[in-house]
Amino acid sequence: QLQLVESGGGSVQAGGSLRLSCAASGSGFSINAMGWYRQAPGKQRELVATITSGGNTRYTDSMKGRFTISRDNAKNTVYLQMNSLKPEDTAVYYCNARIVAGVIYDYWGQGTQVTVSS
Repeated sequence: QLQLVESGGGSVQAGGSLRLSCAASGSGFSINAMGWYRQAPGKQRELVATITSGGNTRYTDSMKGRFTISRDNAKNTVYLQMNSLKPEDTAVYYCNARIVAGVIYDYWGQGTQVTVSS
């Protein structure tokens, strides 16, 4: 069973930066893609960014240019560097790992809170 452990959340003022990390362990399969999603109070969970094992990235438009996703395949760890944070970035950020082995398996971390004050 794959486990995801997130770290790096916290509180920051608008314009500040945070770096999230998510380490995966416990899988005998290669992880095809890892990513970050977020959920603000009263809103649906939304995509932030994803990155494949080959390094292809995808971002939601509102995060482009401010957030950077990266991945260390050897460590099965994904990072999210968040710059120029805005109050509307306040949310619980969830790490996701996807394994494709005949069927698609999605795994989620426990979430880490990011709070941006104005």
